[in-house]
Amino acid sequence: MQNQTRKLGTPFIVVLIAILATGVTSALHRAVSAHDDNEKAVREVLQQEAAAFEKGDVAALNKFWANDEWVSVFESGGADIGWANYRDHHLIPEMKELKNTKHRLSDIRVRVAGKTAWTTFKYSLAGDLKERHIDVNGLGTAILEERNGRWLIVHRHTSARRRAPAPVPAASPPKN
Repeated sequence: MQNQTRKLGTPFIVVLIAILATGVTSALHRAVSAHDDNEKAVREVLQQEAAAFEKGDVAALNKFWANDEWVSVFESGGADIGWANYRDHHLIPEMKELKNTKHRLSDIRVRVAGKTAWTTFKYSLAGDLKERHIDVNGLGTAILEERNGRWLIVHRHTSARRRAPAPVPAASPPKN
């Protein structure tokens, strides 16, 4: 009788293990897929935000940033705190002043943990101001939070290597 129980139990255990393995594999696949989807979504937010800046589209920018006082932006040694403050006193005046704007992000690396993502990237920004052309390349980090199914930027820090001013041409010697 004991041998018959073992014989009946073995196929059952094999089937049970197969079902559990399939369930675990399926759950892992869903988790990896969701993680990849989140990384893609974060990368897309950053690219779309750069495109909105390039176009001077404030309405679009409002969709990519968390609209609260916890937003922080550090650039060129300065800090702007709060989305409305950064948008109204820094970003909008900068976009109005800059013409023929080109803004690109590259080498975007994304790390997602739960509802928080942090990124590193390279950026280039070029455009014309009244008095000169700018062409800047730099590095950045951004932190995003998932809120109500959307990834929103809550912090960004950018830095660019300062270039030496262009040399002033030497005065020509006076003619005799």
